[in-house]
Amino acid sequence: MKRMLLAATLAISAVAPALAADVGVSVSIGQPGFYGRIDIGNYPQPQLIYPQPVVIAPAPYAVVQRPIYLRVPPGHAKNWGKHCARYAACGQPVYFVQDGWYQNVYAPHYREEHRHDPRGGRRGRDDHDHRGKGHGPGKHGRD
Repeated sequence: MKRMLLAATLAISAVAPALAADVGVSVSIGQPGFYGRIDIGNYPQPQLIYPQPVVIAPAPYAVVQRPIYLRVPPGHAKNWGKHCARYAACGQPVYFVQDGWYQNVYAPHYREEHRHDPRGGRRGRDDHDHRGKGHGPGKHGRD
């Protein structure tokens, strides 16, 4: 019994530091430390590091893939073959956006479009108070 207790204690003490060291930091699109895929959609035309998309491992057969846009740390675009797997984009045509365009154009536009108001709702798209406009009574029935 003592041996099982000792073995369990040792196993837990070996796993505990690994669990404590597994602390992650979440960085979202639009924040300065974000690197990864961005959706251009209706955003202004991006400024690119290279004018042509970069493809490391083209598909073995003719497949037309739409290019993706990535923001990567300095040096990743130059050594793309070394870093493409981290972004799951080795077989994909990739445009690398310039950091200045991301910081000054994309990120502010993205944050404005995805901003939340203090009441918990989204701002920007439908920020209307519909009470008293034929949409039923307000929160307390007084509107």
